[in-house]
Amino acid sequence: MHRVLSLQARKTPSCLTGQRRYEHHRAILAIRREDVNPWERRAPLAPRHVKELTNNGVKVLVQPSNRRAIHEKFYMKAGAVVQEDISEASLIIGVKRMPEEKVIPRKTYAFFSHTIKAQEPNMGLLDDLLKKEVRLIDYEKMVDANGYRIVAFGQWAGVAGMINILHGLGLRFLALGHNTPFMHIGMAHNYRNVSQAIQAVRDCGYEISMGLMPKSIGPVTFCFTGTGNVSKGAQDIINELPVEYVEPHELKDVSETGDMTKVYATVLSRHHHLVRKSDGLYDPMEYENRPELYTSHFRTSVAPYTTCLINGIYWDPQTPRLLKRLDAQRLIRPRKTSSNDHEGSPALPHKLLAICDISADTGGSIEFMTECTTIDKPFCMYDADQHIDHDSVEGNGFLMCSIDNLPAQLPIEATEYFGDRLFPYIWEMLLSDATRPLEEEEFSPQVRDAIITSNGVLTPKFEYIEKLRERREKAQIMKKGGMKRVLLLGSGYVSGPVVEYLTRNEKVQVTVASSLLKQAEELAAKYPNTIPIMVDVSSQKGHLDSLVKDHDLVISMLPYSFHPLVAKHCINRKVNMVTASYLSPGMKELQSSVEEAGITIVNEMGLDPGIDHMLAMECIDQSKAEGCSVESYISFCGGIPAPECSDNPLRYKFSWSPSGVLLNTINPAIFLKDNQVVNVPAGGSLMDFAKPMDFFPGFNLEGFPNRDSTIYAEPYGIQTAHTLIRGTLRYKGFASALSGFIKLGLINTEPRPALQASLSPVSWKDLLCQQMGLSSSVSQETFEQAVFERVQRDQFRMDTLRWFGMLSDEAVPHADSVLAALAKHLENRLSFEKGERDMIIMRNDVGIRHPTGELETKHVSLVVYGDPNGFSAMAKTVGYPAAIAARMVLDDHT
Repeated sequence: MHRVLSLQARKTPSCLTGQRRYEHHRAILAIRREDVNPWERRAPLAPRHVKELTNNGVKVLVQPSNRRAIHEKFYMKAGAVVQEDISEASLIIGVKRMPEEKVIPRKTYAFFSHTIKAQEPNMGLLDDLLKKEVRLIDYEKMVDANGYRIVAFGQWAGVAGMINILHGLGLRFLALGHNTPFMHIGMAHNYRNVSQAIQAVRDCGYEISMGLMPKSIGPVTFCFTGTGNVSKGAQDIINELPVEYVEPHELKDVSETGDMTKVYATVLSRHHHLVRKSDGLYDPMEYENRPELYTSHFRTSVAPYTTCLINGIYWDPQTPRLLKRLDAQRLIRPRKTSSNDHEGSPALPHKLLAICDISADTGGSIEFMTECTTIDKPFCMYDADQHIDHDSVEGNGFLMCSIDNLPAQLPIEATEYFGDRLFPYIWEMLLSDATRPLEEEEFSPQVRDAIITSNGVLTPKFEYIEKLRERREKAQIMKKGGMKRVLLLGSGYVSGPVVEYLTRNEKVQVTVASSLLKQAEELAAKYPNTIPIMVDVSSQKGHLDSLVKDHDLVISMLPYSFHPLVAKHCINRKVNMVTASYLSPGMKELQSSVEEAGITIVNEMGLDPGIDHMLAMECIDQSKAEGCSVESYISFCGGIPAPECSDNPLRYKFSWSPSGVLLNTINPAIFLKDNQVVNVPAGGSLMDFAKPMDFFPGFNLEGFPNRDSTIYAEPYGIQTAHTLIRGTLRYKGFASALSGFIKLGLINTEPRPALQASLSPVSWKDLLCQQMGLSSSVSQETFEQAVFERVQRDQFRMDTLRWFGMLSDEAVPHADSVLAALAKHLENRLSFEKGERDMIIMRNDVGIRHPTGELETKHVSLVVYGDPNGFSAMAKTVGYPAAIAARMVLDDHT
């Protein structure tokens, strides 16, 4: 504790200045739960650090976690409040990243984000932090004046890594026919604390000193690269063995004639293995500035005489690697057999048996370490001849251990160690106000230079991340020459068939760009020549423009409101475009610009609109060819669950955008009925126009008008028709239930700050009380009576609200608007379960007058069922037409 107090005394002047702000800004710190990796049991601060904070008037919140190694009762004893809701905190700290959906907007966060190299798995998180205007402090970039990290777990990575590889050596020796003292060392996490692990290593060392190592193995040698905390931590463990340190150039002799009652170790520095290519000399200053002039002779001077390599250095593309794949092939060549070898005492196949890459730097200084191992599966064998890894300790090659979260195996010690280094900077972090411009804040250089995002943008020092991302994406897109490149915007309900159809042609490459990277990755993983990329078209217009430029065609499966934005980029870059949505007024305005650019933009190429147009024109053209005139055209279409899956009050499940489904119920509509134009105003009147549809008596259907039907008279060539209606199909009851939502003001797109993720959740009862102007303290009976009156005393509507939990204290999902919250709420309950299927029903009734004067009604029907184990009916009927149109545009068949 005395040490902690001395560290606090070294706070920077900016911290002291900021502390005066406590008078009107009480600092609240939250320690979040680690919830991404099941092995992550560390915390950024230990209870003694928390006690120092609470003693100084800082409120500390700790999210409960049974996984955390230090029990929450010790945090409570230190004065922390253990609770789930941490939204009141201004500073939220953790160890590793959190799921995107758990990021609270406009807060200051501190954790290891692993984004500074534009690491692809974490770009979705970075975009979410930017979107939510989070101020991110990354521990990895907290460095001193010399560039050395000041807040890290490095030493404990070395300790855990060394314990693990000693355990692995025991397994590898056994697989090669040798029982050794290393067999009694376990994985680091098997010990309650590091003292127990050290005792196991000492016991191993005692047996080695007693001469119990098999003589056919020869002296065991270790090589440590790097001189930092990682290497020192690993050396702390090996020092518990009977070890003799030698210079790297002495390793050859001791590996052949050394004492079998000890092990040997060497610590490799740059001057030991780096030489200038031109003359074989080493100049440390020149190497710092021109590393590309140098090469490493580690592969020939050290590696052949090393039993186990412990690598703790990171690699830069300009610097020489320690080992390449070709080096590995040479190092696993069998050694010459000896006359002393026999089956019960075999010689080792080669000297280098194991590599512990504590840096976990994939494709780095150890070129063939391309994928990290895990605590669950800590070892793999790298066969250099076959260039493959396999999960085993047997077979040819090197035993590899490259766990990327080693300190998590010793969580208590790692938490104490890390907290000691972080604690002095917590005071100034607490004063961070993520809603203020960064330039108005006063931070020490150590904290300021570690801020990656703030106020919705990358800070100047880290703007390069966006360029790295674009460069990598461009390289992925452009790497296959001679291919047609298609940019698919959107990875939602109907995108699968688009990718499936287009990638049937091996000369087509599809880039799936989505704001939900995980969804895009899952889609791309199913098909060849498919690349997932994250982009938010509303906030990353520069990124979108770059993507459009690098493709031959853009397919937008985004909500229709985004199409004009995408189209403008296509016009600017002279790239063709396809959508499945209605031709909106915003798209119509671009007609002349499209013609000037000389490009093709195909709209309304899905189901409705799309297939309905084709079926209509086929019937109309055939009728005209027979000399008939069209007097009426009525078309209804709907995507609904199969009857056996419709057991809910809405009789509906979502097969496309939930928000789109809800918005469709408050749109205006225009249709022609018996030569009378009928205008349905926006706001919900549409549901009053629902009527039974009995063309398939076995289905209990209803239909209501959709958009402006009259605009199709001219393109269809049926200006003489007295009736022109296009509408939407649902099961009976849908319109009445939605009408209840509308009357309660729930289909409302206006921003609702009270529902933001940064605030405590609101209950449905509270929200409905607000909608009706009631106090949330009213009795349940009074509340329900008010709702009953608002929905026009309709019991079915009340039962619907009750079924969805909307008359209770159930929490409303966080969202930007009431509509968005309702969409999330309904989607959680009305998503298709495994084994369920949807269906599409379309019905066109075309009234024609024959030359004889006879009146006939032609019926055109389409019914499609979804595949429970494949694509939904909606996905097939929307996605495939769009994909076919895209293929035609690519092949210039338009």
